[in-house]
Amino acid sequence: MSQQDPQLQQDAIALYEAVNQLVRFYQFRDRDLICCHDVSVTQCYALEFLTEHGSLRLQQLAELMLLDKSTSSRVVDSLVKKGYVTRIPDSADRRAVALTATAAGVALYQQIRAGLIAQEEQLIAHLTPEVRQASIEVIRALTKQVKQRCEPSNSLCVGAVCS
Repeated sequence: MSQQDPQLQQDAIALYEAVNQLVRFYQFRDRDLICCHDVSVTQCYALEFLTEHGSLRLQQLAELMLLDKSTSSRVVDSLVKKGYVTRIPDSADRRAVALTATAAGVALYQQIRAGLIAQEEQLIAHLTPEVRQASIEVIRALTKQVKQRCEPSNSLCVGAVCS
């Protein structure tokens, strides 16, 4: 920890505690809202990426989800069984397949997303527009810093696991 700036250290501790609590509550909220729709939170993330990015190969999806390929494969297998994702053979490479969200998968993701956004609206309704915008800006800036720190080329990371 920083010995040079005690306020920076105190702020880092406060940020850690605040983000840790926020993430914990969001995980439980997301799990409770998403799981009643026949998918896990991880499966919903896969549907989100496939809906937003279109067809992806398994390795691409794994990288976006910050998961290893075998875990992503199990997630996709369950979504295929439920009819939310389909595998399309690649005409150029017989070994490769593209993963695509089905119409049912897209509809399910959009329904879940609408519910989550409605909850966010209730959560921030009491804040002024300036505070809402500043909060979004801070969260995006922190996310950008964490993402850069967790890039595979960064020496602080091994694969998708940051140290």
